[in-house]
Amino acid sequence: DNRRPPNPYLESNPRLSAKIDGSHFRYINGSLFERNLDPATFNRRMRDELLDCLNFDWGQISPAIFGSMFQGVMDKDQRREIGAHYTSEENILKLINPLFMDDLRTEFERAKKKKSTKALADFHDKLASLKFLDPACGCGNFLIIAYRELRQLELEVVKAIAGYRHQLIPANIEHHLKVNVDQFYGIEIEEWPCQIARTGMWLMDHLMNLEATAIFERYEYRLPLKQSATIVHANAHRIDWETIVPKNQLSYILGNPPFVGASMMSPRQKAEAVVIFGKIKLSNSIDYVGAWYHKAAAYIQDTAIKVAFVSTNSITQGEQVTPFWGRLFGEYAIHIDFAYRTFKWESEATGKAAVHCVIIGFSKGETKCQKIIYDSNGTKILAKNINAYLVDAPNVLVASRSKPISNVTSMVYGNKPSDGGNLILTAVERKELVAKEPDAKKLIKPYVGSVEFINGTTRYCLWLKDVQYSELKNCPLVRERIKKVKEFRLKSTAKPTVEKAEMPHLFFFISQSDKKFLVMPRVSSENRKYIPIGFLNKNTICSDSNSIVPNATLYHFGILTSLVHMAWMRAVGGRLKSDYRYSGSIVYNNFPWPDATDKQKAEIEELAQAVLDAREQYPESTFADMYGENSMAFHPKLVKAHEKLDKAVMKLYGFAKDMSEQEIVAELMELYQGLAGGSEF
Repeated sequence: DNRRPPNPYLESNPRLSAKIDGSHFRYINGSLFERNLDPATFNRRMRDELLDCLNFDWGQISPAIFGSMFQGVMDKDQRREIGAHYTSEENILKLINPLFMDDLRTEFERAKKKKSTKALADFHDKLASLKFLDPACGCGNFLIIAYRELRQLELEVVKAIAGYRHQLIPANIEHHLKVNVDQFYGIEIEEWPCQIARTGMWLMDHLMNLEATAIFERYEYRLPLKQSATIVHANAHRIDWETIVPKNQLSYILGNPPFVGASMMSPRQKAEAVVIFGKIKLSNSIDYVGAWYHKAAAYIQDTAIKVAFVSTNSITQGEQVTPFWGRLFGEYAIHIDFAYRTFKWESEATGKAAVHCVIIGFSKGETKCQKIIYDSNGTKILAKNINAYLVDAPNVLVASRSKPISNVTSMVYGNKPSDGGNLILTAVERKELVAKEPDAKKLIKPYVGSVEFINGTTRYCLWLKDVQYSELKNCPLVRERIKKVKEFRLKSTAKPTVEKAEMPHLFFFISQSDKKFLVMPRVSSENRKYIPIGFLNKNTICSDSNSIVPNATLYHFGILTSLVHMAWMRAVGGRLKSDYRYSGSIVYNNFPWPDATDKQKAEIEELAQAVLDAREQYPESTFADMYGENSMAFHPKLVKAHEKLDKAVMKLYGFAKDMSEQEIVAELMELYQGLAGGSEF
């Protein structure tokens, strides 16, 4: 680099100085060498490792690997804070193929069938005119792989043109390779990944030139470097994207914006997101990735730009859906063109995070392309419309509701202690307490949360509702626990918790029924076909990790444990990682119950009782055993009972017995739309 300051050592060694004088190397130019870098301090080990790297054949290594290498050396806390995750090539292809490559390959095949060099040349010009933006590009993996795929398609085009002309490509093939790195743009908040992205694009350019050489037996260095990808070091939420690439020139927006949940966002990130979302309900509860969706949706107005992002699946589930998608469907009028339903995200990096993702492609302009849903098992589903829950159904949004939309009994949270652990006892603690204070035995009841309910274990709690103080006189250890509850609540920053310090012997929230009640675990494994639900008696205290339906009947149990309700839950409920997260306000309160006669209800009750009876046939099995993905088959009587119940519930709704789960959800959403009185976006 000729702009480096004078170096006394080099001046005293003219031969060495001449060897590295940049003027002697016409290829040393471009922004690759625009900055001076301080020399690294090396030790022997670093020197040896560098020499090993130099001796390694890097010719077949994808430049995309640099992204995962960079993530591997990042501080894990910094990585979590900025949501830095580098997607595998497999998952990048899941996005870019349906976004543009599938259509381009189809268009290429049509051009070939015309057997016209003009049709192919026009298509080639189109490839060279496309422009791509990754507004959270990191080390450029999406841009690098997209460029490679575009170049490979271009080579096929050039071969086809040469074949029709019955001639070889001329010695100078530069004019026949029109696709270049300057068609690609990126925005990245961290400086060093920007440098990696730029370099990675040049390396991929070089690799594709080598591939062209192998095909056409003509070599083209594309040196000196004249074009480069435009990678901007900036905050994508604060910069105007049109200053980077005018939207009337852009073709596609793609990438995997940061995976930062609403509760994990820094104050800066939350402020940026809320500004972009605008004043919409729960805007501060939407994941950080939502800001990219909203900014992209605003940017593509009055254009034919298509967008696709890899995202955490939370934006398609639970409470976020209505505030997140309401504005996208309403104000911005976007439509979803394709989607991958929840799949486990895989990274090339070490220490990769356990993230469950969706891929969503959307646009504003009219599109004639077939809408496609890709299921987690790879099944391809052709759809008329893809809604916010990634099912083929109307664009209705299921909002949080305080009461059931159907005429059924309410669901409430179980009992919440907010006690600092002082009212809760393990089996060992219960035994020790009763040994020291026998009068405490009548104050203790079984305490069951979702873990205990599913796995057949039991904890205990001090249940002092309706207990007189005189009953505690011989229980100083119990009184000490009550004292600690008061101290815990007084230290709280939440006003309701502080107020409950006046009654420290009672649970913070009490919903316990004085009759048998139905229990619904709020979190359950995604690997179960059915969430294990069931009845508990009034003497078992249910924790707030469950929801309960007081006064529930066998009919309620039969409908809720059916495949129809489970399909609804899987579509609209939230997730904890990938596990089901059942919400009374979202799932239960919005579920459209069927209209049933007394005779039909009696039939469902009989079949529901058969399910309970079948469970009794396996006294050694827990719910985890009976409903496990790989263990349910070992309980054939239970499987048969559920199948009969499912068939009856399907018939009750008027559904065909061979309907898929996606078709069931579509029908339920139409029923919900009628009950809610809402209109489709």
